[in-house]
Amino acid sequence: MAIGAVRGSNRSPVVVTKTMVENMKRGAVIIDVSVDMGGCFETTEITNHDKPTMVKNGVIHYGVPNIPARYPKTSSISISNIFTPYLLSMAESGGLENAIRFDDGLKNGLYFYRGILTNKSVADWFDMSYSDINLLIF
Repeated sequence: MAIGAVRGSNRSPVVVTKTMVENMKRGAVIIDVSVDMGGCFETTEITNHDKPTMVKNGVIHYGVPNIPARYPKTSSISISNIFTPYLLSMAESGGLENAIRFDDGLKNGLYFYRGILTNKSVADWFDMSYSDINLLIF
């Protein structure tokens, strides 16, 4: 089994080539978590929850975008466990404005700030304009 979860600036880079997939054992499984960004396996195609797999070169491919949608309760609990400590920390630091100033991870993870698109990759992907977050925070 090979699980790929790679993000790029506009598209996920292909890290497993068609030749590499052809050399895998028959019946091997590929799960491409990056499929919504183009996929990191060259042979990946988007599938869906109704027909989640396809076979290419004897290898089973799973290319469902938004995998957590299949398990909404579990994914909601998981995301709550991730975000709750982060939100509490944000409150303790003086709110969102201060957190953005001092937490590079949060600042770099923002897509929108005060209704303005701040993520260049998203802007490029959808051919939209954006503003650098560093020019928007006071």
